Amino acid sequence: MSESSPLPQASPATPIIAVEHVFKSVTDSTGTLDILRDIDFRLAARETAAIVGASGSGKSTLLSIIAGLDTPTRGTVRLDGHDLFALDEDARAALRAQKVGFVFQSFQLMGNLTALENVMLPLELSNRPEVRKNARKAATEMLARVGLGQRLSHYPKVLSGGEQQRVALARAFVVQPAVLLADEPTGSLDFATGETIMRLMFELNREQGTTLVLVTHDRAIAAQCEHRITIDAGRVV
Repeated sequence: MSESSPLPQASPATPIIAVEHVFKSVTDSTGTLDILRDIDFRLAARETAAIVGASGSGKSTLLSIIAGLDTPTRGTVRLDGHDLFALDEDARAALRAQKVGFVFQSFQLMGNLTALENVMLPLELSNRPEVRKNARKAATEMLARVGLGQRLSHYPKVLSGGEQQRVALARAFVVQPAVLLADEPTGSLDFATGETIMRLMFELNREQGTTLVLVTHDRAIAAQCEHRITIDAGRVV
């Protein structure tokens, strides 16, 4: 942890994210490697946290475990009160679809879909008929919000890196997630474009009251978050 930000602990209300004594190890022919060791923290709704540390320190592994995409060797992660690893894979996927938005370094857009279709996709996969019915309208409005109202019919290959990340932001926020997880969201962008993207991400986060957890190497980005969780050799320091 940095000196300026205490490790977030449980609030009086149920925390939106609770990481409880999480360990992650992998074993191969050379032995056992400890990736995460006794990670423990809480975040309340609307709080922001940056996970920082050197390459290979376990940051992205921790983010994947918070999302329920990877499983810990031991420990518990609760998302809005739900014990993720007491659920089967299908139930975890359903909870992610309902509660979590993602932004990745590599954008992860579908190349055969237009910007509009990429943003509509999570809405069309919703189990709520009213959400599916209004998918086009909601996606159009969100793309306009991120400054791409004139690029609805464009495919990712003709969009710049900054524009692709704007589409990714629109796709993440269009479902109005309770939690947004971002893994090095500016890692593929130049400095100026990255600054613009982060400013937009924080604006959208405030507008929607989302809990934001982001992995970053950039200390300036981390400083904009309420909490900094520094990982060194798999431990919070």
